[in-house]
Amino acid sequence: MSDSMLKKMDWSQHQRRPLTPTEIVKRLADAPGWKLSGDGEAVAIEKTYKFANYHETISFVNALAFVANAMDHHPDLSVHYNRCVVRFNTHDVKGISETDFDCATRIDALLA
Repeated sequence: MSDSMLKKMDWSQHQRRPLTPTEIVKRLADAPGWKLSGDGEAVAIEKTYKFANYHETISFVNALAFVANAMDHHPDLSVHYNRCVVRFNTHDVKGISETDFDCATRIDALLA
């Protein structure tokens, strides 16, 4: 990823809103491996990434942390020996926003 792609976003300058159910379904169709998780204010998009060992898992988590920090949008992580579950939602809109899908795409690009 280039530095320009990882430029820190100032979300206070962007109007975010929760996506509608139809928008979420459409975006999920274009996001391989991501699924809907939870409900109400806890609704999120989630994906499990699998690795050969703990070292690969932690390397992914470190790269993900770099991207998430640059985007100023931090997922919930569940880290295990050979997998990491990544869960995005947007707390300030109490749902799923375009930001979640943008970050999901950037995380997927780490392994492309």
